[in-house]
Amino acid sequence: MAPTESKKRLALAIIDFLNTSVKDGTLTADDAESIEIAQSCIADTFKVDPTNEAAMKEAVGGQNLASIYSVYEKLRNKSPSAGSSSTEAESKPKAGTPTPESDKLKSEGNAAMARKEYSIAIDLYTKALTIAPANPIYLSNRAAAYSASGQPEKAAEDAELATAADPKYSKAWSRLGLARFDLADYHGAKAAYESGIEAEGNGGSEAMKRGLETCKKKIEEASRGPEPPADSVDDAPGASRGGGGGMPDLSSLASMLGGGGGGGGGGMPDLGSIMNNPMFASMAQNLMSNPDALNNLMSNPQLRQMAENFGQGGGMPDMSALMSDPNIANMARNFMGGGAGRGGSQ
Repeated sequence: MAPTESKKRLALAIIDFLNTSVKDGTLTADDAESIEIAQSCIADTFKVDPTNEAAMKEAVGGQNLASIYSVYEKLRNKSPSAGSSSTEAESKPKAGTPTPESDKLKSEGNAAMARKEYSIAIDLYTKALTIAPANPIYLSNRAAAYSASGQPEKAAEDAELATAADPKYSKAWSRLGLARFDLADYHGAKAAYESGIEAEGNGGSEAMKRGLETCKKKIEEASRGPEPPADSVDDAPGASRGGGGGMPDLSSLASMLGGGGGGGGGGMPDLGSIMNNPMFASMAQNLMSNPDALNNLMSNPQLRQMAENFGQGGGMPDMSALMSDPNIANMARNFMGGGAGRGGSQ
């Protein structure tokens, strides 16, 4: 006997449940391969195609197998006992059908919510649900009260029941989205808001769309890796690197000036000797606080010309003579923060 259409839809719902269980963390990544095999076997046996989005949507709609079963678990103990007479069973209201008494309790619960008396509201909605079990409005209202009182787990449970009872009731989806968001289940919250927008139609309300966008941002933030440490950034290709204290590498400056590490012999004087000069010491201090300044220094045509002269002239000129050049002195003032050449103490 070939599987009926109803059983095919149930098979697709089972496949959807297994797939969701891997994605939401219910099952570990190590179980994924076994789940894929199980899904493939179910699909082949029941002659269904899980990649057919239209068929899958028809099978699960805005619900899922877990939420449907949750409703069953909630309601199975509320059915009439086997020993009850048919008259007693008929006298009880049908599941989800409101009565004047239950609606009065709901109104009183709404008033308690307005007064922010959430525990009283929860009690009143619970009494209404004993009269009209699984009523989506009562469940949704109690979910709102649970959320307001800081009980998102219970809020999510009620909201799931409400959406299972009436997938078109958009407020229940909104409250489910909020509860899941409070539980840091951002993927679940996103799915709830998407279902709510679909239930509302016409692109959804602004409130529902804002909820969806907030979830997407949270998911995006969670997917980003931690920011790299400062050392990693400094050592990245193309970054300005220097010594341990933040000083830019002066080797390029030394080579440009025509010498290596030792002094005399027509080369660059010893770096320690240069740093004894207050002008260069101040300039170096400024460079240490601003590594990008070295790049500007290297690109200065006056300094490059000066360096060529040093390399060809056989030695380092007298610093006082050097600083008498107004262009060089002005450049030094810029690097030293404006103090050089003004006669003020540094």
